[in-house]
Amino acid sequence: MSGWVPVMAGGRDREPGREGVAEGTPGDAPERAPERPGRLLELSVVDLALIDRLRLTLAPGLNVLTGETGAGKSLLIDALGLALGARADTSLVRHGSDAARVEALFDRVPEPLIAVREVAASGRSTARLDDAAVTAARLAETTGPLVEIHGQHEQSRLLDERWQRDLLDAFGGHGPARERMAGAVGRWRENRTELAALAIDPREIARRLEVVEHESAEIAAARLRVGEADELRARLAAAREGAAIARGGTAIREALDGDAGARTAAGQALREARALARLDPRFEAVEARLIGIDADVGDIASEVRGLLDAVDTDAAAVAALEERLSTIYALERRYGDDEAAIIAHGERAIAEGERLRGLETERAARAAEDAALLAEVAAAAAELGTLRRAAAERLAAEVDVVLQGLGFPPGAFEVAVGRRAAGPDEPAVELDGDAVVFDASGADEVVFRFAPNPGEPARPLAKIASGGELSRVALAVKQVLATADDTPTLVFDEVDAGIGGRSADPLGRSLWALARAHQVLVVTHLPQIAAHADAHFRIAKRERDGRTVTEVARLDREGRIVELAAMLGSPGSPGSPGSPAATGDAGDGPGGGGPSSGPSPAALASARELLDAAEAWRGMPVVPG
Repeated sequence: MSGWVPVMAGGRDREPGREGVAEGTPGDAPERAPERPGRLLELSVVDLALIDRLRLTLAPGLNVLTGETGAGKSLLIDALGLALGARADTSLVRHGSDAARVEALFDRVPEPLIAVREVAASGRSTARLDDAAVTAARLAETTGPLVEIHGQHEQSRLLDERWQRDLLDAFGGHGPARERMAGAVGRWRENRTELAALAIDPREIARRLEVVEHESAEIAAARLRVGEADELRARLAAAREGAAIARGGTAIREALDGDAGARTAAGQALREARALARLDPRFEAVEARLIGIDADVGDIASEVRGLLDAVDTDAAAVAALEERLSTIYALERRYGDDEAAIIAHGERAIAEGERLRGLETERAARAAEDAALLAEVAAAAAELGTLRRAAAERLAAEVDVVLQGLGFPPGAFEVAVGRRAAGPDEPAVELDGDAVVFDASGADEVVFRFAPNPGEPARPLAKIASGGELSRVALAVKQVLATADDTPTLVFDEVDAGIGGRSADPLGRSLWALARAHQVLVVTHLPQIAAHADAHFRIAKRERDGRTVTEVARLDREGRIVELAAMLGSPGSPGSPGSPAATGDAGDGPGGGGPSSGPSPAALASARELLDAAEAWRGMPVVPG
């Protein structure tokens, strides 16, 4: 692993210890399996490969599926995978059917969850959750946390090193330390984002500063008041009306009181009328009327002069008003729709100028804070790393004990805790003299290593384990983490691959012990494992109406003895129909027992002894044969 900085590898060179839960007694494990919220209650399958219609009602605790090869045991696991959002394969649709349908019922609080997946022969796949259409991704997001499948063909999460780190933290109870680490990294990242925003070219800062200083100075020089433009427009309109009044009034005054105006003409006429009145008394009336006209014209002229004196006719004032409005209009075009917007822009420009002038100071402060926050990250990472190294030793030891009971040599399992050296451009913290990368989960990389064969070096689990070995390692890890792992249902397919009878009984005991904390579903060919079941289901192929179909039945105790006898290798085909010992409550077809001729008495006796031994190990009373 390039850049790997080894810190500790826990689990090698230990003395062989006790044989784990697989040997001895169940210890503190409760006899009654828990009815854990979220467990799988029922799986219904229609038109999937050999299955035409099947319903599997699961129990709490350890559920075991047995039956002849090719009967469809693993097919049920594939069906469950579809309900969990696995990729749909049209080849699974039963020949002659339009679509395959899988429905999974989960014991969710406050109400059960129904997950449905349909795969059409044409290739289209649909998914539903509680009658609401969803995407396959949404289906997986919802149901995935409820079931974890380990099998020959499953990409187990146990191979994901990030998941291995999470498992180690769950085992060690590192939640508070991880929260402190995540908080420290979050604060550092937030400050780093702010620091990056301050990384501006000095020339760009100078250019922007020049712009905002010009804008703020221009707006400040204008000394705007909110509402000023409306006031100026009203005054300008009034001033322009005064000019028109002045022009008209002046014309009136000239017409009345000018050199050639009405008053001059009236005075000339009055003088002539007086002269005529002295000659002819009849012109006295004309004289009198002209005297009134002369007086009226004089009064009107005086009134017009008074009105004109009250009118503002200052052309300079009008020009000033127009210039002020022009200034405001120019500012509006550049900075805002009105005086309030312009003033606000000026305030922002002032603030931006202050910010730009203080950038260097702020950048220095942020850089200092970055160093302090990075020190907090390093402290949190060091604390978490110390906890992980201690937990890795304990986890490796406890898993190794269980694995020894499953037939592996002492020291087969390791938990390696290391760190990755940081590259030139990667953020890093210094731990134990090394610059290492980190994230919100810490600075450690956790790798589960496995050495299934004595004398061989341990290698990462993903690179060495076969499907069966991986299932057994997963079983051991899950057993150790039973109280820390919140997955309701665990599925093991091919968990017995590559092991013989000597290791089978310890494996069955481990599965039973694990099923005290989880619902467990196991596909097995080994009677020693099946003997430990809380619920035993037999899968069988039948011929119905000229077609081969798969049926499932839950076995009662006598049916289990017959099935165990068949699995032990009694004469006849284990897939023969017709055992009355099977109860039909788990499926639509009849139950399965042994072949029609029945297992031999010796095989039945061995099977009964096997079941009695498993029940006695759990502390159950032995049923007389």
